[in-house]
Amino acid sequence: MRNLTLLTDLYQLTMGYGFYRQKKHEEEVVFDLFFRKNALITYSLFAGLEQAMDYLLNWRFDDEDIEYLRSLNLFDEDFLTYLKNMKFTGDVYAVKEGTPVFPGEPILTVKAPLIQAQFAETALLNIINHQTLIATKSSKICRATAGKGVVMEFGLRRAQGPDAGINGARAAVIGGCASTSNVIAGQKFNIPVAGTMAHSWVMDYPTEYDAFHAYAEAYPDNCLFLVDTYDTLRSGVPNAIKVFKELKAKGHKPRGIRLDSGDLAYLSKKARKMLDDAGFPEAIICVSGDLEERSISSLLQQGAKIDSWGVGTKLITSEDLPALGGVYKLSAVFDEKGNATPKIKLSDNTAKITNPSFKRLYRLYDKGNGMAIADLITLRDEEIDDSKPLTIFHPVETWKTHEVENFKAEELQQTIVKKGKLVYEFPPLMEVQKYSKGELAKFWEEYLRLDMPQLYKVDLSDKLHALKFSLIDGIRQGAKKGDK
Repeated sequence: MRNLTLLTDLYQLTMGYGFYRQKKHEEEVVFDLFFRKNALITYSLFAGLEQAMDYLLNWRFDDEDIEYLRSLNLFDEDFLTYLKNMKFTGDVYAVKEGTPVFPGEPILTVKAPLIQAQFAETALLNIINHQTLIATKSSKICRATAGKGVVMEFGLRRAQGPDAGINGARAAVIGGCASTSNVIAGQKFNIPVAGTMAHSWVMDYPTEYDAFHAYAEAYPDNCLFLVDTYDTLRSGVPNAIKVFKELKAKGHKPRGIRLDSGDLAYLSKKARKMLDDAGFPEAIICVSGDLEERSISSLLQQGAKIDSWGVGTKLITSEDLPALGGVYKLSAVFDEKGNATPKIKLSDNTAKITNPSFKRLYRLYDKGNGMAIADLITLRDEEIDDSKPLTIFHPVETWKTHEVENFKAEELQQTIVKKGKLVYEFPPLMEVQKYSKGELAKFWEEYLRLDMPQLYKVDLSDKLHALKFSLIDGIRQGAKKGDK
């Protein structure tokens, strides 16, 4: 296994050295990982937890790492020896992979010695930001099909490097993709793999018919021909039908055709009629070619006859939103007796003011229909009494309130790591996908739609809200005194 321990920013190490020199490195602290509001995001699907924990629990500063750090002339030998022996010994709490989450919510919480929690920041963000981004994009694309055909992830050749391609395929499956063209991802994560042929196959043969015939000899029961190399309707589809008839006469069942260019709505409708008239109504039509959620939605509105969607570049790179913007912020520091001091980051930008203290995240569901009503962030020692009505309000625009009745509250975060030991069993990837689809089904379409979605309610408990604003007031009053 590759040693990715130094998958970090330099300032994590220089701060760690400073904490060590000040004898603060063993202070127990809490950090929260969350993402901020973005105009293109309503919900996100949390992903990447398994790889993040693999990093966290297996970092090791080997001799080569220590020698490199020594060469920087930034650290003394005592600190390098400390790093050599440093393992993660803290706790991690997180929502399940595939869970829909919203801006400002603590989706992963680390409670650990300061130097460990701080050092973990960069890698955790790198892994979780990427996979959550791709899982979310995949979810939007798969939802755009409205259940009309499956989505295949075809993005490896356009991914930003091997790791982005491999883990991106994993995230895409969490988001709803039925398969991937990525063979190594299929092997590593037990994902169904799928693929057809390239134009080079067709071009290598004297005629298009010869190309299809040769492919049929290799895969008589799995023929899906790429029909747009020369002329889709005058050549590609007729030649595919000719070979399909030959296969049918021999007792084989052809699979279908793929369109990769041109007016996909028009071509798919014409090709569907040609296949049906030739006696192949069961033959599928697969399309590819720079697809994403809006183009898929448009094709369906035009009545396109499509059974399978191959989506590559715009999925694996999340082209319209290439970075999630997740952050990792300190929220509490514990003293030697275990008493927590809440911490808050202020900003002129309201969205960048953090929520202090060690917290819990709850989702409130309607007992009658099981649909999600709102999420509630509370202090760690708070429990939600769902036997009586609850008034929730906008965390900033506090005049906006909502009375919640007949609800049940479920805590979203689970204990993943305890005292440096993994205590959570990661489910198979296809089970994560099934779970994610089930959780999304608990949200009304108004919250999930592509255009002008309704903002889902995320509230702070009364106690957390009071604490947050008392800290803000205290800091501001302290600043005023300092001015004098």
